Order: sequence, then C-alpha cells, then structure tokens
Amino acid sequence: MERFKWIPQSLHGGDQDREDDLLGEFEGSDSWSPLQRLYGFAASLVIGFAFVLLSLIVFYRPIKFGIMFTFGNILAVGSTAFLIGPVQQARMMLDPVRIYATAIYVGSAIVALVCALWIHSKMLTLIAIIIEICALVW
Repeated sequence: MERFKWIPQSLHGGDQDREDDLLGEFEGSDSWSPLQRLYGFAASLVIGFAFVLLSLIVFYRPIKFGIMFTFGNILAVGSTAFLIGPVQQARMMLDPVRIYATAIYVGSAIVALVCALWIHSKMLTLIAIIIEICALVW
C-alpha cells in the first residue's frame, strides 16, 4: 500500500519541490505527477472498456470484434502501468505465478490480431479471443 502514499501529497501540491533537469523532466525515473498518472489511468481504462463494449455491437463480424476487443483489453490491462509504472507492471506480469497466464494472454492477443488483420479468418479470430479471455480471467 506504500505505492499509493504519493496520491494525497500530490493532490495538495506536495511534489513541487523537485528540480528540473536539462531536458525539462523531473530528476528520477518518473516525470509525470501523481495526478497526471491518475488521469492517464482513468483515460486508458475508460477507453479500453469503451472499445470492449463497442466490440459487442459488431460481434456478428468476428474480425472487427477481434480487433476492437483485443485493443480494448490491451488498453484496460495496460492502464495500471500509469499507476505503478511500466517496469513494475512488467515485473508483476512476469512473476513466476503469473508468467504462464501472461504468456498465453500476450500470445493470444497477437494471434487474434494476426488472424483478424492478415489471415482474415473468423474462426481463428474467435478461438484466439476465447483463449485471450480465459488467460485474462486466469
């Protein structure tokens, strides 16, 4: 829970004492304020869920469904990288407990996009989407 201690500080302006370096970024690895991180998280999550919900409208066209659903899932899952950082997100996804689910999820997302965009196979796209959902739930 220590990761989120910066939220109340930032909302009250507690992060203004950082110095800018030559590139105009804050010293350290993170250049976004905590409030900007929250906005990025919320925007990515909302856009991801919107893509997933809109994909249900075109469910009868599996290729369009596969593209919209996969991009929506990637945005929704990637939204947490705004809060904890992309490196920590990758570490958590590559944790020995989650490595198999991560590999299956990433692989099935790539296969779903390849089947939808290049192969144009409705059946293969739907199979990849089903595997993607199962890996996401796992």
